[in-house]
Amino acid sequence: MSLAVVNARLDGKRVTLRAEDGVIARVGPRVKPRKDDEVIDAGGMALAPGLVNGHTHAAMTLFRGHGADLPLMDWLQQAIWPVEAHLEPDDVYWGTRLACVEMIRTGTVRFWDMYWNPGATARAVEDAGLRATISGPLFDLGDAAGETTIEEQVERGLEEIGEARELVQPALGPHSIYAVSERALRWIAESSAERDLPVQIHLSEIEEEVLRCVADHGVRPAEYLHRTGLLGPRTLIAHGVWLDEEELALIAAQGATLVTNPVANLKLAVGRVFPYRSARRHGIHVGLGTDGAGSNNSLDLFQDLKILALLQKHEARDATALPAQEAWEVATGALSPLLGGSTELAPGAPADFLLLQGDGPELAVGDFVAGLVYAASGAVVDTTVVNGKVLMRGGSVAGTDEVVAEVRARCRRLGLA
Repeated sequence: MSLAVVNARLDGKRVTLRAEDGVIARVGPRVKPRKDDEVIDAGGMALAPGLVNGHTHAAMTLFRGHGADLPLMDWLQQAIWPVEAHLEPDDVYWGTRLACVEMIRTGTVRFWDMYWNPGATARAVEDAGLRATISGPLFDLGDAAGETTIEEQVERGLEEIGEARELVQPALGPHSIYAVSERALRWIAESSAERDLPVQIHLSEIEEEVLRCVADHGVRPAEYLHRTGLLGPRTLIAHGVWLDEEELALIAAQGATLVTNPVANLKLAVGRVFPYRSARRHGIHVGLGTDGAGSNNSLDLFQDLKILALLQKHEARDATALPAQEAWEVATGALSPLLGGSTELAPGAPADFLLLQGDGPELAVGDFVAGLVYAASGAVVDTTVVNGKVLMRGGSVAGTDEVVAEVRARCRRLGLA
């Protein structure tokens, strides 16, 4: 399978990009399409890398607008977990398919997901054509804990997801330190090391979590996670809003990745801004996530990118904080090897890229990267390509009407419509 994108603009030049077998083969002004290539005439549109959503719960498109305007724990315990107890695999499949349509339309090419029935998520991801790192949520404490052990949950989830392959990477997903016991966290750390699997976990999202951790374990959350052996280069920490300087230094020393979710944090009023400048000063790998559509409520990472940059400037009282180029690197996953993103479109890289409407009002004049960060939304995306396959062209994603109809039916079944 080969693809040639001609008449595209990259770094101020008209170029052609050729992809073969899901990998960029050549890119430049002298590259020519070959006889068997699928050819796209970009018409002067801008080539750009795709975005990486470092933390979401894709199937929670089913919950968009449900339990709005509640604080985090009330939202989880009153609005979300009771309905999730009735989820079926097909609910998760179609909810994820809707999320994939939205992410394709707004330029996301890869995402990290933690949700129930992870096999259904994996199936939806491959049918949609995106890339994802997927885990089921693991619980053995609290309202969401079932009768199965963590070990049984892991084995079942990994069996559902299957082996790592072109578009899907399995992971382990302990929900949080307040939903998973210390014994289980230690076992997950050992299992991650033995199987070489990444781990994603919510940590330090609200102050109550920190206070409870200190009261129960005598240390703050990152220190506690380190004590269990679960803090390392395979670990992705979502949120991290209430981390202090000592915890940030520890996370940096262990090589873990922090993914900030500014829009969801603002909507759920977690009470603090993610300490981005301190995290980067310590050398921490950082990414950007939307969180789920139930708590954002959008999966348009361009919107979150702007809010990330503006929020950091406001918090720092410094307009130079988190400049546009660095913010773009965060959104493309380029500041964390674990996330699998890049700002480079070069031979040998995965053929995951976008064509953007560079002549539209948002991007027609001024600095291009500043336009991407401060002016653009996902509406500027014309074409999305993942693994060398065109998933959207001209703003249209095939099968959208069927996906929307199925999701509406699933919401009615769950009492959400």
